[in-house]
Amino acid sequence: MDRFEKQEQLKRDLAATGGLVVAFSGGVDSSYLLRVAHDVLGDRVLAVTARSSTYPEREYREAVAFCERYGIPHRTVVSEELEVEGFADNPPDRCYLCKRELFTKLAAVAKEAGATKVAEGSNADDVSDYRPGLRAVAEQGVLSPLRSAGLTKAEIRSLSQDLGLPTWDKPAYACLSSRFPYGERITPEKLRQVDGAEQYLLDRGFRQVRVRHHGDVARIELEPDEIVRFVTEGHGAPVLARFRELGFRYAALDVAGYRTGSMNDTLPGRA
Repeated sequence: MDRFEKQEQLKRDLAATGGLVVAFSGGVDSSYLLRVAHDVLGDRVLAVTARSSTYPEREYREAVAFCERYGIPHRTVVSEELEVEGFADNPPDRCYLCKRELFTKLAAVAKEAGATKVAEGSNADDVSDYRPGLRAVAEQGVLSPLRSAGLTKAEIRSLSQDLGLPTWDKPAYACLSSRFPYGERITPEKLRQVDGAEQYLLDRGFRQVRVRHHGDVARIELEPDEIVRFVTEGHGAPVLARFRELGFRYAALDVAGYRTGSMNDTLPGRA
């Protein structure tokens, strides 16, 4: 099927739910899912955004603005992952612990709202990466309509552009907990460090940014063209100065550039 046929399948699947709570982060995938769900179900769809110390304020503001723009009912829940037993120890199944907590709360919201199901925004590409959170999806019967329709990230971006969604070219995002090597304890202070560091780079005009936390070292991942700009425009000195204010001693520019899930390279069997 082409992307338009997949979109029609997605609409049929959503219509069959009768009503839906969508786990809404404001990212590319969940924004597209939410907009299509709202087109199909109207006010029988409810967007729910979870707030926590791993979720930057800028992302929350964008999620709120998206729902206001399209008149989509929106609710916020608090889901503080650092309070979940074992999460702060940052085990390889950290995302499973997070999603299990989140979907439990969303199921309660769905019941209260009279919705039949909870849906999340993973896509067909996600099955090829290490995604322990998908285990929680399966265990709790959460729907993954984009995956079920076979929609890839590229197709979702293209269809989002067709719909005029402001998120169609939004940089990929993952929660701040993904910035730490597995086994390194996650604390509110460390989360504030990486959030502040990434915000500083975004404020300097860089689009796709990751700052990985390695103790005293902040490892910066940028797209290849932005690595060139970082060097040629002389961003190194001011970035290092700001990162030291945030508590890092060193800042390293990763020559491999940005890639999703780079911390997964430390897992057994990964290159």
